[in-house]
Parts: sequence; structure tokens; C-alpha cells
Amino acid sequence: MVKLNKIYTRTGDDGTTGLVDGSRIAKSDALMAAIGDVDEANSWIGLAAAALDPASDEAAMLARIQNEMFDLGADLATPPDIQFGFGPHEMALRIVPSQIARLEDEIDAMNAALDALKSFILPGGTEAAAQLHVARAVTRRAER
Repeated sequence: MVKLNKIYTRTGDDGTTGLVDGSRIAKSDALMAAIGDVDEANSWIGLAAAALDPASDEAAMLARIQNEMFDLGADLATPPDIQFGFGPHEMALRIVPSQIARLEDEIDAMNAALDALKSFILPGGTEAAAQLHVARAVTRRAER
């Protein structure tokens, strides 16, 4: 568990921010935009989860996804290592194919219970569903 003594460092007052390896990039860099978008999507997922029964399978699934979204942010903020490249190793948390496969399996299981769509749907429905639509849209932005 990471312990943060304070939530600001003032090291970014010059318009840069630090990556996991200690290097610095401009806060306006496309990588920082992607990290911010992942963080925003994670926040929307958390808001949707808060609208669900905390004991539900759906809330547990969203909690797993949130943890992996946090890991994704760390992954993006960790440049490739000269010795290990971009893959996982003891000094770098990386998203791995099994995490993606599990998420796709969960999506497939949820879709199996639904009728096939005949047209696009408007974002909305329940409070949690509407918030997940926002998370989906923000995630699409992060993909760019």
C-alpha cells in the first residue's frame, strides 16, 4: 500500500509532471491526457458503483475494473525499462492479456442475457447505467 503524506508536491509548478521512473514530461503531453482520461473514466465507474448495492456481483466487478484502471494509469506512467522493455517485471506493474480476456468474458456474459440491439441506444437508463455511459465515452477518449 502506498502511503502519501501530502497530496501536493509543488514539483509540477513548472508545467511538468513526474513519471514512475523519475523522468518528467509536460503536463500538456498526450500521455498525460491519456492518464487523465483513464483517471476520469475510473472516477465515473466509481460513481456508478456507488449507485449499486455494494454486495452485488456488479459492484464487485466494477471494483475489480477500478483496480485495473488504476493499474493502467500506473502502467501508462511507467516508461519502458532498458533491461525489461515494456513488459511486466518486479519494478513495473503492467496490464497483461489475462486481465483483458477476463474483462471480455465478463462483457460477453452480460451481453448473452440481452436481446440483440436493432439500433443504437441513447445513454441513460438507471443512474448507474447513465454514469457507465459517461465512463464509456471518456474511455473512448483515452483510447485516442
